[in-house]
Amino acid sequence: MALHGNLIVSIEECKGCGLCVEACPPKVLHLTQQLNHCGYHTVEYTGQGCTGCGICFYVCPEPGALAVYRLAA
Repeated sequence: MALHGNLIVSIEECKGCGLCVEACPPKVLHLTQQLNHCGYHTVEYTGQGCTGCGICFYVCPEPGALAVYRLAA
């Protein structure tokens, strides 16, 4: 049984620091060009390739900005 993940980003909580982008082992996160209500470029998940490791979650300084789910395939 292979494991993979899913990542949900709360664009209203994300401050666009980019720590999760740098920490992501499979490099499936990037900063967007659009701004949230606070004027920050937020993070976006590419939609595939997440392993569900949770490293992005642990480096994020904003509680509630990221939610990582590990899924069985």
